[in-house]
Amino acid sequence: MKCIIIEDELPAQRVLKNYIAKLPDLQLVACFQSALEANTTLQHQLIDAIFLDINLPDISGIQYIKTLSTPPAIVMTTAYHEHAVESFELDTICDYLVKPFSFERFLKAVNKIRKYWKPSEFRKEPPKNNAEVLFLNVDKTLHKIDINSILYIESDKNYVTVATRGGKFSYLESLKNWLEKLPESRFAQVHKSYIVNYREIDKIVGNILFMGTTKIPVGRVYKSSLKKKLKV
Repeated sequence: MKCIIIEDELPAQRVLKNYIAKLPDLQLVACFQSALEANTTLQHQLIDAIFLDINLPDISGIQYIKTLSTPPAIVMTTAYHEHAVESFELDTICDYLVKPFSFERFLKAVNKIRKYWKPSEFRKEPPKNNAEVLFLNVDKTLHKIDINSILYIESDKNYVTVATRGGKFSYLESLKNWLEKLPESRFAQVHKSYIVNYREIDKIVGNILFMGTTKIPVGRVYKSSLKKKLKV
């Protein structure tokens, strides 16, 4: 059974890692300190269970669950009893662990997952790069972005600017991470500093592509792969 941990406190992470290691049928795929960091893993791998803290940076565990279209089994972990009622209102939550919890209590939660949750080998493999929306954390605000509305992503040192039909968003991120998030059926890297939604290209003149009045350079090493996508 494949699982991930989303927990911002390192001591709590270590406890969960130690407990998971005691159970041979549990495979820890990854460990994250924020829910948003886990997006790519959940989009590209079949995960059976998430051990999820409620109080997290950027977005709470409960809020994050509501953004997932097909979430795996979830065991909430928190230091606060008062969140239990709200947690159990969500069907995907199998159990609720209050810190500090013993290995015996942890094992009880895992057994609930085994009893009630369909394992990954019986679920359909999620298509890669198939997310319809993403959340961007810009200036301490989460912005919901429809992937199809993205025109291009521009990199400038350690920052990227995501240009959409509704506006532009600049924040600390790498272009490489964006290339992994976006569907290949719509997006292509055309320059060391640019990824474009190639369905939105109006024309290409020499080594410059146009999206309306926006001009984007096309790097020599990327030009042939772009032509293949454009079938020219």
